[in-house]
Order: sequence, then C-alpha cells, then structure tokens
Amino acid sequence: MQSYGERQANGMKVRRKVLGDAHVDRAETNKTGFDAPFQTLITESAWGSVWSRPGLTLRERSLITLALLGALGHEKELKMHVRACSNTGASEADIAEALLHVAIYAGVPAANSAFKAAKEELDEAKVSSG
Repeated sequence: MQSYGERQANGMKVRRKVLGDAHVDRAETNKTGFDAPFQTLITESAWGSVWSRPGLTLRERSLITLALLGALGHEKELKMHVRACSNTGASEADIAEALLHVAIYAGVPAANSAFKAAKEELDEAKVSSG
C-alpha cells in the first residue's frame, strides 16, 4: 500500500499527465487556504488512488469519467476532461461513443447537454490548434 506522500506524488504526476501542466499550474497558483484541503483531497484520492491504479488505461478511465460527468450534468468538468482526451489517447469518436452510453443509461436530456458541451470544447480546440 502506498503512503500518503506516495499517493500525493503519484497523484500529481498523473494529474499533470492527464490535465496538462498549464491546468495544474493554474489550479496550484489559485489555491487558497479555503480550497487547499480540497486540492489535496482530489490529488491524493482521485489522481493518486484511482487514476494511478493499474487495470485500466488512462484512455479507458477518461471515457468512464466523461460518461459519468455527462450523466450527472457536470458540463464544466466534462469540458475539462474532453480537453484532457488529447493527453489520454481518447479520440473524438471515443468521446461520442461514451456519450451515446449516457443517452441509453442516464437519459437523452443528459446526453444532449453532454454532446453540446463536448462539441463546444472540441470546436474550441480545433480553432486553437489551427
């Protein structure tokens, strides 16, 4: 079992790999005493304990995350994870497949919102890159 320090270090490594240095640097720069415990919690638990586990690839974890965020209606977080797909190996087609599952298992309204948010993010990424 990993120690707290190992989970923090591994969590930060995976967080940076998935979300990118710019995103993590912004989050770290904007961290205050108010949200520092939350930032520590997500780095250790989400990134250091779950995303760091063997058994699923970052691409697979990314797609599961997109489906869950879409199903729950968390559009801002969904957009962040759509951006992260360029780092996890999940393609635009993969994203659409994950969101089709949202339609079937969480409902068409949730999937409609998720598709809209994902399209906005994908379109923005295309404009930014070329």
